[in-house]
Amino acid sequence: MDREKEDFNAENNDFSQNSEEYKSPHDLGAIYNIPVTVSAVLGRSAMPISQLLRLGRGAVVELDRKIGDPIDILVNNRLIARGEVVMVDETRLGVTMTEIIKSDK
Repeated sequence: MDREKEDFNAENNDFSQNSEEYKSPHDLGAIYNIPVTVSAVLGRSAMPISQLLRLGRGAVVELDRKIGDPIDILVNNRLIARGEVVMVDETRLGVTMTEIIKSDK
C-alpha cells in the first residue's frame, strides 16, 4: 500500500506544462477577426400562417414583452446578455447590456 501512495505522490510526477503547449490570452489573436452575428430581440410573437398573410401595412404585431422589459442580446443565436434599448443618435438605436447570462457549458 505504501508503494501505491509513493507512486501517486505529486513529487514523483512532472505536472509542469511545456511552454510550447501553454497559450496565454494574447495568443488568441487568431480568433479576433472571426465574424459573429449579434442580434437584439425586442420580443416574439406566434401566429398561424393565415393571420400572418392578412397582415398589411400599418398592422401591429403584439410581442410577448412589455415596455421597459429587458431585451435579449444574442450572439450567433445564443443568448449571452440582456439589455435596454438606447438612442445612439437621431437616426440609430443601440443596446446597453445590463445583465450577462452565464453559459451552462
